Amino acid sequence: MHLSVIIVNYNVKFFLEQCLYSLLKAIDNLPSPADAEVIVFDNASSDGSRAFFLNKFQGVQFIWHGENLGFAKANNRALSFARGKYILFLNPDTILSEDALYKSVHFLESQSGGGALGIRMIDGSGNFLPESKRGFPSPAASFYKLSGLIHLFPSSKKIATYYAGHLSEHESNEIDVLSGAYMLVKKEVLDKTGGFDEAFFMYGEDIDLSYRIQKAGYKNFYFADSTIIHFKGESTNQNSARYVRIFYQAMNIFVHKHFNTASSWWYIAFIKVAILLSGVLSFVKRSVASVVKPRPKTKLQTLIVASKHDEENIVSILSSYKTPERKITFENLDSLDNNFEYSLYDEIIIAASSTGVAYKDVITFLQQVPSGVAVKIHSSGSSSIVCSDSKAANGDVLHATV
Repeated sequence: MHLSVIIVNYNVKFFLEQCLYSLLKAIDNLPSPADAEVIVFDNASSDGSRAFFLNKFQGVQFIWHGENLGFAKANNRALSFARGKYILFLNPDTILSEDALYKSVHFLESQSGGGALGIRMIDGSGNFLPESKRGFPSPAASFYKLSGLIHLFPSSKKIATYYAGHLSEHESNEIDVLSGAYMLVKKEVLDKTGGFDEAFFMYGEDIDLSYRIQKAGYKNFYFADSTIIHFKGESTNQNSARYVRIFYQAMNIFVHKHFNTASSWWYIAFIKVAILLSGVLSFVKRSVASVVKPRPKTKLQTLIVASKHDEENIVSILSSYKTPERKITFENLDSLDNNFEYSLYDEIIIAASSTGVAYKDVITFLQQVPSGVAVKIHSSGSSSIVCSDSKAANGDVLHATV
């Protein structure tokens, strides 16, 4: 077995459905698709995931667990079943381009001393996700991140080091920290380092594993030659007190594990100051947001890009929620040239299929469409439509009535 893909699911069955459709297309693009396996470990979901996937994706191995083990422990449990030479830890709220697996595995194979790889990621609005490439969270780097200063100097090698802002998002480079949303690791490396540290429940485990991979003498790489969608980005609202608290707890574990007592004291002190600044900025942002609220739309203009069959399925799903005031359908994205008036539409729903629009084309289009237009994705044959307008909020789902 050459490749094992591990996905931990928790109450995101429709995002997982779309993820699996794109993942299986990417596996079909491998030189030997039969040498790849997919393992989904369910962390005691309460959204009906088990019943939903009962007769779907027969080639996928589902492991249903009765307790929420957290990200690290669940991945490790799934890892014990994996047989691949390469292990891909993948989040369920992702959409892969058809070439993502082939290109990233080939790149890692070609790098002398390469141990692990992360990929270029965008959110549901087409914006590049800076967590695609990161530096280690030194005291200064953590301070600049939590205080918000990193956003004032996004390309600074000194201030934006947490997100390796000095490195181009369009060029592959050796980096320090990979994202757990798409983390490709050689199995031989994991045999030496061990899997994720189960002391981490949420956040920090990918930083810790990246650090241990480097300490074991291997290199981590950011791969820019293929792009995936990670709908929720870092998934928790980073302006929330909960996110700051969890991030602090994760960094506290990381620091005490890898630094001496004197260094860890200064590290924690830096983070506490940054948290205070972050709290002030969060209060200001919430205050402004409460005053400047967008007016709700009373009419909905919908553009559908799909085959006739997929259009019928999409319209059936939409009928459970709303009826667009105006709907127009194209069969491919080629019809949307540079002169197309996107401003006429509030949403664009694209059906990805083997005979129509490729996932890679959807990902490219997402980065080109003007802001303010929601792009929603439907995989041909699926029962849902998904999107996310912000990496700081949960994504939106429309689904067929079960």
